[in-house]
Amino acid sequence: MKKTKKNKALWLKASDIEVGYLYFTTANQYRAVLAMRGDFLIYAPSSEGLELGFTDMPFENSPCKKCQIVTFAQKEYQAFTMNGVDAIRHQLTESQLAEAIAQCNATSSIAELGG
Repeated sequence: MKKTKKNKALWLKASDIEVGYLYFTTANQYRAVLAMRGDFLIYAPSSEGLELGFTDMPFENSPCKKCQIVTFAQKEYQAFTMNGVDAIRHQLTESQLAEAIAQCNATSSIAELGG
């Protein structure tokens, strides 16, 4: 079985990762960064291939995850369109961020992280 090589040109810098932003992997998975503290972050992952709704976040029933910021950045990301803007990341409104936190049950994980 041939192992696919990661394209480092599609990786983000750890400094490009911020709370309240939505990212999109080349595996067609949305990731919303919910909290950060030190070298760690909590994020909401969508299922692969799930569409971003016009008003709804795509994280229903997806448990939140904790990982190192550097590990999060070292995935392959692609630009996507949100609200008519094409970019590698998009800032979420306060209500969208709150919805993502609620959809993936992240409140207690964020409290544990201290974010």
